[in-house]
Amino acid sequence: MDDGGNVVGAGSPYTQARFVLEKIGRALAEAGVGFEDVIRTRIYVTDISRWEEVGRAHGEVFRNVRPASTLVAVASLVRPDLLVEIEATAVAPDGRGGGVHQS
Repeated sequence: MDDGGNVVGAGSPYTQARFVLEKIGRALAEAGVGFEDVIRTRIYVTDISRWEEVGRAHGEVFRNVRPASTLVAVASLVRPDLLVEIEATAVAPDGRGGGVHQS
């Protein structure tokens, strides 16, 4: 959801995944790290048959970075129009940002 509490990309797992990953990117930047510092992602989807859309968004953002990733189908998220939830864990090995950050 955006900062106003509105669902972005209703009906589109790809659009929602891209939006969530952009939010994660901003949180990483605020912590002094980037996508290259992400070591793990957890992705929750409400319709496993559309996993490729979410995987495509993940691949576009991470490109050559290969964090350990888990994709899990769930019955629902907090709102029925939310189709995707993503968690990311990053480590700043040189001390930038103070260690492990989860978003």
